[in-house]
Amino acid sequence: MPMGFMARDQYDLEYEGRFTPVDEEQMSCLRNRLADILIGVDFGRLLSIPISVLPAFEPSQVGAISGALLDASIPELKSIIADDRFESLGIRRAPGQLGERESYPDYVHDDGWRLELKLLYVDNASLPIKRPPTPKEPSARLTQKVSLANVQPSKDFLLVIAYAFKEDRIRPGIAVPTIVDLELFPVIECIHSRDVRLYESSHGGWFGNFDTPVVLSKLGKMHRAEGIPIDYSSYGRKEDEEKDLNEDTNFGKLKRIPYPPLKNYLAKCRQPITEELSVLAKRIIDEMQGEVQ
Repeated sequence: MPMGFMARDQYDLEYEGRFTPVDEEQMSCLRNRLADILIGVDFGRLLSIPISVLPAFEPSQVGAISGALLDASIPELKSIIADDRFESLGIRRAPGQLGERESYPDYVHDDGWRLELKLLYVDNASLPIKRPPTPKEPSARLTQKVSLANVQPSKDFLLVIAYAFKEDRIRPGIAVPTIVDLELFPVIECIHSRDVRLYESSHGGWFGNFDTPVVLSKLGKMHRAEGIPIDYSSYGRKEDEEKDLNEDTNFGKLKRIPYPPLKNYLAKCRQPITEELSVLAKRIIDEMQGEVQ
């Protein structure tokens, strides 16, 4: 028989029963090993964009293209780039369920760690990409496919890789996606912060055995404001179903997870970077700016 709504006290018991602390020293060691290999790697062999073309793209557009590319390519770097250091990267794609669009985790490491990858686009203020007046919220999420039901607390890390478009070091006037930073976070801490926010700020929670995250619908918010007890027996997917609870369709966005180390890192990555461009790139940008004026 399907489980109903998981109350907060039941969630807390589940968390306490499954929690195992991460070894901070081992996490730091792994982070430094990955950083030494990956930071500075560019993917120009797979994606190159002339600087003169960049103004046609918004960050979300180049992010969709380059994000999928980086995700697929990182475990295969040793076959893409002739560099002995990638032999010791130790990352391979995790085996997934046949037919699943997404599975968890994304990668496994030779030393037994499990890595869930999230990519962050960092703006390069030196390049003339289209910048909307209101920046869009990053789409990276820790979705419901990552929960207390399948996380291995002492082994699982959230691998956040920050990348930017930078001028190719060999081909002036060409921009290529380049890894500029990375960080590791314990998945168990991230999803616990995410879930506590779901219960406390959204007055929702988990339905079933970590099957569906739910929040108060418009009707549920009205009932709560009027002191009418919330019906936790079922949930809907649309407002017109007139349920007190609806499935949370924005669940797990990284920006909304209140885990302090993750929040601080995301804030750091929102700061634009700059670089010294080649004479050719500067001339291309000057000519483009002259045409606009």
